[in-house]
Amino acid sequence: MAHKRFFLYGYTEGFIFSVNPGGGLADFQENRILAKVKTWPLSILTIQCMKIALLTLGTRGDVQPYAVLGQALAQRGHQVTLSTARNFEDLVRSHGIGFRPINADYEAIVNSEEGAKMLRANLFAIRRNLRTMVYPLQSLQSFYELACESDRIIYRPKTLADVFSDQFPDKVIKALVVPGTYPTKEFVNPAFSGFPVPAFLNKWSFGLNNLERWVSLLNEPVANFRKHNHLRLEYETAKAPFVYGISSHFLSKPLDLPDNHHFTGFWFNHNPQTLPAEIEGFLNAGEPPLVVTFGSMPFKSSLNLASLVQEMSQRLKVRVILVKGWGITTTPAVENDPNILVIDSAPYDALFPRVQAVVHHGGIGTTAQCLRAGKPMLVCPVLYPVGDQQFWGDIALKKGVGVKPLPIEKITPEGFVTSVAQLLYDDSLYENSYRLAALLQEEDGVNTALDLIEDEESALYKTELHNHR
Repeated sequence: MAHKRFFLYGYTEGFIFSVNPGGGLADFQENRILAKVKTWPLSILTIQCMKIALLTLGTRGDVQPYAVLGQALAQRGHQVTLSTARNFEDLVRSHGIGFRPINADYEAIVNSEEGAKMLRANLFAIRRNLRTMVYPLQSLQSFYELACESDRIIYRPKTLADVFSDQFPDKVIKALVVPGTYPTKEFVNPAFSGFPVPAFLNKWSFGLNNLERWVSLLNEPVANFRKHNHLRLEYETAKAPFVYGISSHFLSKPLDLPDNHHFTGFWFNHNPQTLPAEIEGFLNAGEPPLVVTFGSMPFKSSLNLASLVQEMSQRLKVRVILVKGWGITTTPAVENDPNILVIDSAPYDALFPRVQAVVHHGGIGTTAQCLRAGKPMLVCPVLYPVGDQQFWGDIALKKGVGVKPLPIEKITPEGFVTSVAQLLYDDSLYENSYRLAALLQEEDGVNTALDLIEDEESALYKTELHNHR
């Protein structure tokens, strides 16, 4: 349960350092983390540190934001454990937090034949694999056991933690980076933005992937889960607050969302990363390049995308960094082109500020890094028409920081070159991107989210500040 820890804080030269009386000098914290403590010589901050559980399922893009939140919570003194598929253990532990594995591997799922069918919105395949692949029910037990040990439970709704949230009504918080759970009339469900849904059906579109509808197909295993844990079979989902890792400068919070739904700003990792020497060398050898990446998810295209990128590079006379993924097969001609650097991956927070513009698949994480760096984008959705990638591309177009999205399945050589040319040469895109990046610099989405998490229930988290001069 929550317990008190006492820290002494000093403020000097823009930094706040902490001294744990029982353990000596702790690591330095930048003043954005503990900016409210700016007294000298010392302030005593008494906090009730919590055991916090973070629950998520999905691919890397569904895990990374929660790891970032967890790292920041741990830096505030909380004991944090993130539970997700065991193949993300290295990613989670690299953020300095605890890890609780479950037996589910969504990256393996999306690479399988059945996974490919589900990604194409094959409802028969989804229903056939609902219990074993989409919502592996054994994960519920692991999530529940961790929740029972915790003072605060922060979860992605697709974990199905709703089915035991009634046991922790004052402890649960739903955390999302895609606003696809709670209905609004202001925009279509992001998962179905590739379909021509008229605006008057926006709110209705959220019912298409309503979690309660999917849970109804799992009535028997959910009932067995609750019976196994001696819980009443009849239950109501806890009315939990929502925190969204979304900036209202990019997507305004809908006016019809409840007051306990909070758009905090994007959840960026504040720890600086460095670029490999190979990328540094390429960047320093000429004009800022164009980055092209279609993400890590598998996809099929009738075109050789690497050759398409090379043709575009030659016709527009632009250097390119090509980030390989499952859907790209390179050729020696491409890999030996002096104007193209082919890489497996890169830290986008370090790379994007150094490039001219970005062509990408439309994941919210990559989109947010483009906005943060002030770089315009061309979104080429891989998941289309089902998936949120088209949604973010449409928002980028509306905000004037991107050109019209071009789904992978609709790409033609001429259309691709035309879209990239607009991306490179439309000055208004760069002006708008610069202005939006300046607004994002004023936000601190992670720490805004943390303040909400800590202060949501004062009985679980209290601070007392006593200045001693």
